[in-house]
Amino acid sequence: AQIRYSIPEELTRGAFVGNIAKDLGTDVAKLAAANLQVLSDSDSQYFSVNVNTGVIMVSERIDREQLCGQNPRCFLHLKLAIENPVEFYRIEVEILDINDNPPQFPSEEVSLRIYELASLGARFPIQPAQDPDVGTNTLQTYHLSANDNFNLNVKARTDGGKFPELVLERALDREFRAFHYLVLTAEDGGSPPQSSKIRITIQVLDANDNHPVFDRPSYGARLVENSPLGTLVVKLNATDVDEGPNGDIRYSLSSHNSAALRQIFAIDEQTGEIRVQGNLDFEEATVYEIEVEAKDMGSPTMEEHCSVVVEITDVNDNAPEVILTSFSSTLSEDALPGTVVAVIHVRDRDSGEQGKVLCHVSPDLPFQLRKDYEHQYSLLTSTRLDREHVAYYNVTVSASDLGNPPLSRHTILPITLIDVNDNAPQFEQASYEVLVAENNPVGSVLVTVSAADPDSEQNSRLSYSILRAGGTDPGLDPTRYLSIHPTNGQVTAKFPFDYEQTTYLQFYVEVSDGGSPALRNRTLVHVFVVDQNDNAPQVHFPRAGEDSATQFRISPSIVPPALITKVVAIDADSGRNAWLSYHLVEATDLGLFSVALRSGEVRIMRALQETDASAHELLVVVRDAGEPPLSTAVTLVVVVEEKGPEALQGSEARAADGGGLPTITLYLIVSLVLISTVSLVGLAALGIRCL
Repeated sequence: AQIRYSIPEELTRGAFVGNIAKDLGTDVAKLAAANLQVLSDSDSQYFSVNVNTGVIMVSERIDREQLCGQNPRCFLHLKLAIENPVEFYRIEVEILDINDNPPQFPSEEVSLRIYELASLGARFPIQPAQDPDVGTNTLQTYHLSANDNFNLNVKARTDGGKFPELVLERALDREFRAFHYLVLTAEDGGSPPQSSKIRITIQVLDANDNHPVFDRPSYGARLVENSPLGTLVVKLNATDVDEGPNGDIRYSLSSHNSAALRQIFAIDEQTGEIRVQGNLDFEEATVYEIEVEAKDMGSPTMEEHCSVVVEITDVNDNAPEVILTSFSSTLSEDALPGTVVAVIHVRDRDSGEQGKVLCHVSPDLPFQLRKDYEHQYSLLTSTRLDREHVAYYNVTVSASDLGNPPLSRHTILPITLIDVNDNAPQFEQASYEVLVAENNPVGSVLVTVSAADPDSEQNSRLSYSILRAGGTDPGLDPTRYLSIHPTNGQVTAKFPFDYEQTTYLQFYVEVSDGGSPALRNRTLVHVFVVDQNDNAPQVHFPRAGEDSATQFRISPSIVPPALITKVVAIDADSGRNAWLSYHLVEATDLGLFSVALRSGEVRIMRALQETDASAHELLVVVRDAGEPPLSTAVTLVVVVEEKGPEALQGSEARAADGGGLPTITLYLIVSLVLISTVSLVGLAALGIRCL
């Protein structure tokens, strides 16, 4: 939207310009909450806005003549910016001229020397008055004091200037009056009008009565800007019918030309050739009007004037300018597509197609340009941003004009993305499997879990904790046995593990980041307790107290290899640590008895002889396969005697016991095989998984 105001120049500070809230049809409180800002295209801040009232006020003295010079219309352009949402309004303030400057002549007095034979109708230019005001307030007319010989003619220039000329209406007679004293008044059109005066002293001279004459009243030329020095503009031609010095002509630039014009053009006084001696810039002036005078060498000198109009043709010699009206170098990575990052103003001092500017950014970047209106673009986000993918952008804004060849300018906008907590921590492994030997030291590190978070700073600071896994025994609370370091993820044991009580434990490790709100993730940890050989075999049969032996009776006629008894032992450990072997270590006669290595059966190996002892003491050692092995010893006493009724009864009892022993042995063997198989399969699976 665009709003226009008009105010006169030279208003006092704080003067009312307009009510922007009223003109926009919005509430003043909304403007204040929307962070209302006024941005000016000029270097000075001539206006300010009271966000509490919505009133635009003058904040600095405004001199129209200083801002716009002789331009008929003078504008100051403002941009009104509000946030949430971002909106821009263009405000155009027209500065109206007031009649604060009177016309001023370059000097208070001027002297003219005119030959008495000057032709009627001869013109004598007077240095014009200058009035910096415009419109009706600028110079409007001249008035000449009453006299008998001269009339006033005001010549209008193409730039709107008026320059006065004295026109000889009646022939001069030096002998009648040698000096004429006139007063020229310059008056503007203000209300009330202002004026200034210059005194004109005219000296009437005798002699040379013909002045130079140009072959045409005015000349025209057209040049390309940036023409090389020495380029010929035009060659003037003036003639004087007098002879001798009175007909010898010299050309020069009139004193009416400005000092700046004299630095750009030069004239050869002999040939009348006008050449370029300075820089021609279409952007500074499109037309130059050169006043030239031709003087003869008579005494007194006579002169004639003509004008040369030089039109300048524009070339594409100015690259576009890129001006950042608003720019934020940081942007949140969760900014929605269409978020305004920068407001860009472009301009080109050339004219026509060469002054039209197109802007673009690389299509490979997640940004795009939107043309708001002529010469203004907004840089917007075009897609979602991800700081973890790209954290920093250098956005190159390219501005090119439509000249041939086109000129361009590139401006780099550095944009840094600010992190938001949009990534949950991720563990290096979905689950962990740990082998822990029982009787482990307290405080030993069982496993170190590790997670990573691609966010930055506080959003990537991780904290670990232990949670009980679902479906586990409520009595196996992992926090009772284990602890975890909150920052490095090291899981340590609070107590030694006992394989005979706990063979397996599983729990969750949860990691959370430091964002707000925090994001979390979990991993499952399996702890397998590995058995150690910490239990010696226990003899279940025959049962005997400490330091005592168990007696068995056999008949002297027993036939080998008859079973005498069977030693049964159990080891609380598992695997190889529970593999038992039986050894006959000591005996009265080692060749008479044997003990089966795996079953523990005690048998007689030969027939008894009369020379054999009547009682035999056997020391049987039960040893496991652990490293180092543990063992238990049992002492058996075998007594040789004839069977009596009691002995027969004891034999039957032993026979009954002996009949049950093979079944127990079978159960023990099957149990050992199953335990060993499960252990081997578990170790093999764990090894494959680790590989």
